Amino acid sequence: MAKLVFSYSHVDEELRNELEKHLMPLKRLGLINTWHDRRIIAGTELHGEINQHFDDADVILLLISPDFINSNYCYDIEVKHALERHAKGEARVVPVILRTCDWHDLPFGKLMATPRDGHPVAKFSHVEDGFYEVVQAIKAVLGELGAGRKSSSSAVSTSSQPATLSSSLGHGPRSSNLGIKKEFSDRDKDIAKREGIQFLSRFFQNSLNEICERNPTLDQDFQQKDADSFEAALYNKGKRVCHCGIWRSGSDMGFGDICYSQSGVSNTSCNDAVSLEDDGIMLGFRSMMGGMVGPGRGSLLTNEGMAEHFWNEFIRPLKF
Repeated sequence: MAKLVFSYSHVDEELRNELEKHLMPLKRLGLINTWHDRRIIAGTELHGEINQHFDDADVILLLISPDFINSNYCYDIEVKHALERHAKGEARVVPVILRTCDWHDLPFGKLMATPRDGHPVAKFSHVEDGFYEVVQAIKAVLGELGAGRKSSSSAVSTSSQPATLSSSLGHGPRSSNLGIKKEFSDRDKDIAKREGIQFLSRFFQNSLNEICERNPTLDQDFQQKDADSFEAALYNKGKRVCHCGIWRSGSDMGFGDICYSQSGVSNTSCNDAVSLEDDGIMLGFRSMMGGMVGPGRGSLLTNEGMAEHFWNEFIRPLKF
């Protein structure tokens, strides 16, 4: 059984919890056990405990994000320790790109990262798809390490040795399912809705500029109506071929929290809408009109996933 250790920023704890859920099949198969610093019990000397687990690790996952790189402890201590063991062939270090950041020129940038092409997990339309790729990469690493074929004799001999109360509490087996349902306040939800419409506005502006730059026959028009709404249009040789309005709807309208209409911003109708929901771990958007297709249908969308969903609807006339 291989020992897998997480190096991460606590800002990314929710994403780490999600990744650990996706790793559960490997745990149930007896291929891995996992450790992170939330397992440290009160009164334990932190640095020594973390060092010990890094020294024991077969696989070290660096959960890369702007906050991870910004953390002096993660970057200066944990990354250095991990790469030293990787260079000696004592452990395998795997960078897992959680969120968009400039990581390629950093010391771990020379290592093959996951998901493929360093595509951040948070930018997948459904984060489950991103974590699935991460798990497949870890399975490949385990195959190379021969973790699934390791003899259990070492585990038996270790378990037969007497253990002190301190060591059994600090290093003994325990569940990874330690997360509890998180309550989101109205303020949390209002901020998420506001950030969602702001992200959509930036996403559409940038996408319009890029598609026109790549296709000389196309022109675009973008109008920011107010802080909570905008309209976008594409013209092919002067003829309007794509048009939409996207706006943040009031809760009393019954449409959803963010609405999409091919006719522009409206108070009376829409073609699609998403509502803000939570799964007990994180906030996300869910399509209300059944327009989502594929294995991720029905799951919560990140801001990136919501934007891709609406953009695909917007440019559909250019695709067919």
